[in-house]
Amino acid sequence: MILITWNIQYGKGADGRIDFRRIVETARRLGDADVVCFQELAVNFPDLDKGAGANQAAAVSALLPGYTPIFRPALDFGSPGGKRQYFGNMVLSRLPVLQVLPHLLPQPADAGIRSMQRLALEAVVQAPFGPLRVVTTHLEFYSEMHRLAQVDAIRGRHEEVARRAATPGDGGSDGLYRAVPRPASALVCGDFNFEPGWLEYTRMLSPFPVGVPAFRDAWTVRHPGKPHAPTAGIYDADQWPKGPNCRDFVFLTGDLANRLRRVEVDVKTDASDHQPVLVELG
Repeated sequence: MILITWNIQYGKGADGRIDFRRIVETARRLGDADVVCFQELAVNFPDLDKGAGANQAAAVSALLPGYTPIFRPALDFGSPGGKRQYFGNMVLSRLPVLQVLPHLLPQPADAGIRSMQRLALEAVVQAPFGPLRVVTTHLEFYSEMHRLAQVDAIRGRHEEVARRAATPGDGGSDGLYRAVPRPASALVCGDFNFEPGWLEYTRMLSPFPVGVPAFRDAWTVRHPGKPHAPTAGIYDADQWPKGPNCRDFVFLTGDLANRLRRVEVDVKTDASDHQPVLVELG
C-alpha cells in the first residue's frame, strides 16, 4: 500500500501558477498511490485561485478517476454572493472506503494570535492487510497553544478508538447501528506546522496508557539517525524566509512499523510551497 500526503497550497506553485494537473502528475511520478491525502483545497474562494472561485476538490477528483474522493471543510463560510465557501482537506482512495469521520480540532482562546479552524479528516480504508485508519490534518501555523491542543485532540481520539476496538459492542446490529471496522492501526499524516524536536512533535510521539499503540515517525523508523528531509521552504523564500524545514510527517502506530518499506520526500518539485511525502507499507 502506498500513501502520498501533500499540502498543495490550493494548487499554487512557487511560480505563482495554479495548476492541479501539475499537482496530480507530480504525485503520480512520485508513486502509484493507493491513497492520496491533500491539504489546503478551496471552494468558491476567488482570492485564492486567481479570481476563478473554482471548486478545487472537484477539479482534483476529475483528474484522479478510479479514486473515491472525500473532501471535508474545516472552514464553511457564507459570502456576499450567496455561495458558500469551503477550505479543508481531501482524501482520495482507490481502496474501499469503509467509513469517513471528520473531526474539528480545538481552537482555544489565544489573545492577539491569528488562527483558523482546523480539521482532522479520518477515512477507514480496506488495506490489503486489513482495515486501516488514515487521518490527514493541517494544524495551526501561528499558535503553539493551538497546535498542542490539536495534537492532544488527535491523540485523545486515537486512544478512544483503540479502547473501543479492544472492547467491541454489538456486532449484530444493522442500519444506522451497524458495526463498521475501525481499528487502532492508523496512519496520521499532513502538515503539522511543527518541526522535529519541538514540544508538539515530542508530545505526538509520547506513550499512551497500556493497551493503546503509540505513534512513531515513519521517517525515523525507516531512516534512523538521518535528519528529516525538508518538506517546506525549499523554493518559496517569501513565505519561508528562514529557509527549508520539515513540517510534514506521516506518523504510524507501532504495529505498522514492521510493514514500513519506504519513506520518500520529493524535494525537487516546486508545484507547491510544500513537498509531497510518500510511505509504502508491505
